[in-house]
Amino acid sequence: MRILFVASECYPLIKTGGLADVVGALPLALARLGCDVRVLMPAYAGILGKLADVREVSTYPDLFGGPGRLVEGRTADGLVVLALEAAHLYDRPGNPYLGPDGRDWPDNLRRFAALSAIGAAVGRFGVDGFKPDVVHAHDWQAGLVPAYLEAGGPDGRPATVFTIHNVAFQGLFGAHDFAALGLPPRFFTPAGLEFYGQCSYLKAGLVFSNRITTVSPTYAQELRTPEFGMGMQGVLGERAGVFSGILNGIDTELWDPDTDPLLPATYSQRRPAGKARCKSELQARMGLDQDGEALVFAVVSRLTGQKGLDLLLPHLSGIVQRGGQIALLGSGEPGLERAFNEAAHTHAGRVAVRIGYDEALSHLIQAGADAILVPSRFEPCGLTQLYGLRYGTLPVVARTGGLADTVIDANDAAVRAGVATGLQFAPVTAQGLGFVLDRAFALWADRKSWRKVQARAMAHPVGWESSAAEYVKLYEDCIGTGR
Repeated sequence: MRILFVASECYPLIKTGGLADVVGALPLALARLGCDVRVLMPAYAGILGKLADVREVSTYPDLFGGPGRLVEGRTADGLVVLALEAAHLYDRPGNPYLGPDGRDWPDNLRRFAALSAIGAAVGRFGVDGFKPDVVHAHDWQAGLVPAYLEAGGPDGRPATVFTIHNVAFQGLFGAHDFAALGLPPRFFTPAGLEFYGQCSYLKAGLVFSNRITTVSPTYAQELRTPEFGMGMQGVLGERAGVFSGILNGIDTELWDPDTDPLLPATYSQRRPAGKARCKSELQARMGLDQDGEALVFAVVSRLTGQKGLDLLLPHLSGIVQRGGQIALLGSGEPGLERAFNEAAHTHAGRVAVRIGYDEALSHLIQAGADAILVPSRFEPCGLTQLYGLRYGTLPVVARTGGLADTVIDANDAAVRAGVATGLQFAPVTAQGLGFVLDRAFALWADRKSWRKVQARAMAHPVGWESSAAEYVKLYEDCIGTGR
């Protein structure tokens, strides 16, 4: 079975969030199940230099305002990438979505329409002997792929799957921009991609795909409610029969404390001693006091309202007073960045903050911390808590979305039964977070119970094996039944 992924980012080539991790890891898991998978993505500045065996496979004289070409190459892991090179659209430094001023690139409409149009063309006609049975489009940046395929009629059309990684990002553009997309006027209706007077690339994916998935079963349920659907709950309710949630996994070779080359000492469930060395190194690296008895809470996150990190701010003093420490890595809203930096200044040696993202430091934080905080107001799946499980760093999470699906709360019954893997809390409020922090300190004080939960967390399956098999079944059903 031949599968074409279409996405705006892919690790290790470029990453702004969890989408890149999924697009980089899931195709490799599918390949192990016998699928032939290619990933189509933009050739941002520097991308081609990270690929091996690069060769041109197609050219496009006029691609939304300039020439383009499709280049095939391979990552070090063997993932086959189709990189869409178009200098007028993608050859610019920095963030793939935002300009230097922090605002969306003004031509994002054309940039990701071009990606979708080429995704549809490869899906329908193939390229260099590869014609996919299924085109799997990811998030709003690839949302127009099924729309372009629908516009082209049924001949040669592959099956289509569209995955929502975060419904909050909807690819919204003005109605006056619709004509530039080259789609039939009949598509700009409430039954198509029109969304309250605007064009929504995300809605196009929801309306025109054969199947829709999101990244956890609980989030799939939440998205059909007004509280979480962000205006798309009606569309998803209408398409409930073809909508499902499949949990994300992580690359368990890249994220493995037993072999991780980014750690000062490796460790495992059976050989846990190296984690203490990682803790000491984390404290040294981030300027925290050397204190092996401190309960170190980690945060590796975008600093946004969605992630609920404003709920943590009123608890920082209490954590410090109880002997705990905080190690935070992330960036986002200026107000939150400023507040956490001020806390680090006030509580020097007990609260440490690094603004930005550092892949190597994120591995050290996962290994060196004792618990990882994920207080999200909503969370489609989340990967941070999966890394925490893998590294024996107990997730302390809001009971929402994929967090609820992946972490088993250490309530009394679960601890006694030996199945607990972390801590959950609800409601997602500052008070609710405070209660779960109390529980974390209580569990830490009972070090024997903590270690039992830690061992169970490290044994919890977090890879792609079962989810990849679910995707294979979904693709097979999609091919067999059509729309």
